[in-house]
Amino acid sequence: MILDRLPEENTGRLNPGITREEAFALVEKYNIEPFHIQHAETVEAVMRYFAGKLGYACETDFWGLVGLLHDLDFEQYPDEHCIKVREIFDAEGIDPQIKRAVVSHAYGFTQTDVKPEHQMEKVLYAADELTGLIGAAILMRPSKSTLDLTVQSLKKKYKDKKFAAGCSREVIQKGAEILGWELDYLMEETIKAMQLTEQAKK
Repeated sequence: MILDRLPEENTGRLNPGITREEAFALVEKYNIEPFHIQHAETVEAVMRYFAGKLGYACETDFWGLVGLLHDLDFEQYPDEHCIKVREIFDAEGIDPQIKRAVVSHAYGFTQTDVKPEHQMEKVLYAADELTGLIGAAILMRPSKSTLDLTVQSLKKKYKDKKFAAGCSREVIQKGAEILGWELDYLMEETIKAMQLTEQAKK
């Protein structure tokens, strides 16, 4: 299946066709584990941060919805991740541009054939696994917080392949490469996004 293209020239004209409340209701419909719901919200916040950081402020809500919905099918259909979600989105009438963006984050490590091309898709691809690694790292810290997490500390966890082994270092590295960023920069900005989110909740 070839999904609709989300070209750069669509910038500023994206209409998700779904509210944040409706999207979150879908997340709760297909996910029971609090961890998966929290991960969805974390990636949502990181995507919103990068939208503003990279000059796509007018698309912040769209980027956030893509982040919120990116793992919608993972809990119930782990073996069909980013495959089953196509059916779900079609049944729910979700905008094809959201579907394309969500499916693209699994490029190269599931059966998906959609390569990240829009800047938003590249960020999602890079940040998804990294937020998982950061989440695991802060659980090991006395503070249980991102606020005192440094890139240097995260890099140590990154290099330890036994730590949070389910977080693919290959995907994180490849994500940095497709964005044209140094790995340290990707880590620094993702940590910063999560710190801002944590601060906002205090």
